[in-house]
Amino acid sequence: MEWIELTAQCPIMRGVAAEDLLKHFENLQFQIKSFRKDEMIAQQGDEVNRLMILLEGSARGEMTDSEGRVVKIEDVEAPRPLAGAFLFGQENRFPVDVFANEPVKALVIYREEFMKLLRMNETIMLNYLSMVSSKAQFLTRKIKFLTIKTIKGKIANYLLTIGAAGSSSVEIPVSQQELADLFGVARPSVARGFAAMESEGMIEVRNRKVKVLDAKKLKLSAFEG
Repeated sequence: MEWIELTAQCPIMRGVAAEDLLKHFENLQFQIKSFRKDEMIAQQGDEVNRLMILLEGSARGEMTDSEGRVVKIEDVEAPRPLAGAFLFGQENRFPVDVFANEPVKALVIYREEFMKLLRMNETIMLNYLSMVSSKAQFLTRKIKFLTIKTIKGKIANYLLTIGAAGSSSVEIPVSQQELADLFGVARPSVARGFAAMESEGMIEVRNRKVKVLDAKKLKLSAFEG
């Protein structure tokens, strides 16, 4: 598949035909870079002065804690961008080290050129603004969940945010691992939390579908958490 078709699949470019995108890129300077498995793509603290879109492969973000242990923060799969929300602002630096999980190919477009692209196409501009806003909302939820002490409180609060209070049944749009990452806990803790809430007659869980059996108790758990 041509690089422009892969680029068109990136969420930032969604809604723009590959042929139209190619016309835009004819007026821009950019690079296609390749990285070997486990090669460093970016170092924590480096300035985010370019937009990098993974065209092939995947990458991981890692941090080293105070005891010298390497902690994986996130995996990024093609065709998503790397640290796209950090491209502008005063503290626009990579928050983690980024390594290739496998052979990676990435489109690199520097900030000034990306600004030209935003001015060329309103759809791309709106997609980018939506991505940045979604990231900010995610971080806000993350902070909120981190302030809730119990896993039951975290789960109850999350279920309420996706509409559990107004419906007898809701479908969780993410995996338990993604919930664990959001809550800042290990995945088994999430599973135990759901099990405990089921045993208390609060909810009933079938795969990703959650039926609310006691809405009052659910709200109380979120408040007390």
